[in-house]
Amino acid sequence: MRRTRGFTLIELMVVVAIIAILAAIAVPAYGRYALRARRADGQQLLLRIANAQERYYATYNRYGALTDIGFANPAISEKSFYSATVNIAAASNGQAYTATAATQGVQQADACGALTIDSTGAKTPGPGDTANSNGSCW
Repeated sequence: MRRTRGFTLIELMVVVAIIAILAAIAVPAYGRYALRARRADGQQLLLRIANAQERYYATYNRYGALTDIGFANPAISEKSFYSATVNIAAASNGQAYTATAATQGVQQADACGALTIDSTGAKTPGPGDTANSNGSCW
């Protein structure tokens, strides 16, 4: 009897099944990681806006609109995953603001959704919020 070399069809199908199982686990995990990594784009934009607001406040004793502090309205993040707006509280006479970075494009699938920071430095969603299913939003 002559023995042939190579793989049988069953061996090949077992390898394909193992690769499919690994891919079914790895692809969603990578997607969640990518969303979490892109979140830094929105965080950076909000922190730049907060720093500009504090510089503006030091000069004019009030917070300013995005155009006052040198940003376009709405401000687009560096990688275009977030779009930010600033809301100056009318009742506070310019003494308080809330900056909100809304998700755009592929980032809209992120569980955290819009990120915010206000004049007191409070950031939302916070660590206890239910949106933090994919790591800390901040």
